[in-house]
Order: sequence, then C-alpha cells, then structure tokens
Amino acid sequence: MDNSDMPTTSFLPERLLTAGEIAKILNISRAFAYQLMRQGKIRTVFIAGARRVRPEDLHYFIESNLSPQEKAN
Repeated sequence: MDNSDMPTTSFLPERLLTAGEIAKILNISRAFAYQLMRQGKIRTVFIAGARRVRPEDLHYFIESNLSPQEKAN
C-alpha cells in the first residue's frame, strides 16, 4: 500500500491537555480553566464534545499574559 497520500504526524503535539491538567498547571480551578477555554482565551481543539488544549497554545496563553518586567533602580 502506498502511503504517499497519508498526512504526516510530525506536526502533532505529544499530547493534548484536558481542562483538569490546565487547571493544575495554572494553579486555578477546573471551572475557571473551562471558562478560559470557552471564552477563547486559551485556544482549544473540540473533539466530539470534549475540549482539549495543545501544549503550544497553553504556552502562548502564558506568554501573552506575562506582566511587563519592572525596571530595577
């Protein structure tokens, strides 16, 4: 069988994260993690009613919410 028409999986993340995992990583409640996901503040993948987050999208959310570094006097 020729696999030349099959998409490559090299672009896939190692694993998609659940809301519970997001909550633990961010030290927030699972309900708040779901809220951030539903509001689109954290990009999600929607699979048959389940929301999951790519690790790179969580990283982007964290980086984009960093406060400016304060200047040292």
